[in-house]
Amino acid sequence: MNTSSAQPLEAADDTLLADNPVLVRVWRADSVESQHRGSWVLSDTTGQVLDGAGHLAHPTFLRSSTKSLQALPLFESGAADKLHFSDAEVVLAIASHDAEEAHTRVVAALLARLGLGVEHLRCGSEVPGNTDARFHLRASGGEPTALHNNCSGKHAGFLALAQHLGDPLDRYLDPESRTQRAVRAAVLEMTGVDESELSMAIDGCSAPTFRLPLKGLATAFARVATPDGLAPERRAACERMLGAVKRHPNLIAGSSKRICTDIARASGGRLFPKIGAEAVYAVGLAGGDRAIAVKIDDGGLRALHALVIELLGRFEFVSNAELRQLETWRGTPIRNHAGQHVGRLEVIA
Repeated sequence: MNTSSAQPLEAADDTLLADNPVLVRVWRADSVESQHRGSWVLSDTTGQVLDGAGHLAHPTFLRSSTKSLQALPLFESGAADKLHFSDAEVVLAIASHDAEEAHTRVVAALLARLGLGVEHLRCGSEVPGNTDARFHLRASGGEPTALHNNCSGKHAGFLALAQHLGDPLDRYLDPESRTQRAVRAAVLEMTGVDESELSMAIDGCSAPTFRLPLKGLATAFARVATPDGLAPERRAACERMLGAVKRHPNLIAGSSKRICTDIARASGGRLFPKIGAEAVYAVGLAGGDRAIAVKIDDGGLRALHALVIELLGRFEFVSNAELRQLETWRGTPIRNHAGQHVGRLEVIA
């Protein structure tokens, strides 16, 4: 452990980005062309920081990386059991999906069982992330709907919980509804942060999003992936999510060029990964009492992907054979349109 780099640092202004170190450099020939600053942390289930770099205590918006935490009340309340949630529905409740037919069909079927329709989803419409799905939608003369939103599964899960709790369905995103109060409590408990360290804003899908120290995200994912010390209902919920993603890695993101799906598939479900917008990432090691959380300050996925793969290898979350399956996510070497080798990515975290 590099003690000096892993110590939480104080930022001058809580509302501004911290002055984090450069973690990834982009070289063209023999010169640095671009660089990306950020922070990362390795934590265990007790919240102990095992290694890291940057301002680990500085709060950051965690965006969609928290979906598994937001889904916990759905399972712990008994709502999912009452509705006989399938594995696919479990995964879609925590997914950022590409709106492939395998995704939208599951969400639509769940809404139908709730007696609801697409019009009840308050996440907004979104063009499908999958290229083929976009083509087929255009070719059929269809228009994107809320069903195609990458968060539609999460919102269907919120609706199921709201219906179960007796919340007005048009208020299921209200931070003061019983639904969202239960979600906020689960996030606080799993991250281990004090309520004074958590603030909220509105996410891209109109749901509350949480801002808290990055080390809290790593702690939460360590607990999801190694839930032995949790209360029985929460442990069962975590084990259900872990098993469902292991069996259906394509549903957590998509069948093509999605890092979450590739990590879950390459590791045989031993790793529990989740991306968040603006280059946030968390991945827990099942049964390993460890998780990694990453934030790239400029929101760049190029740096995020390379750093995540580097850290998975460095801390032996993956075997050499599994690492080879994930090599394309390193983004190096850099080649131009003619196939010439013109540069490289360097992870210096």
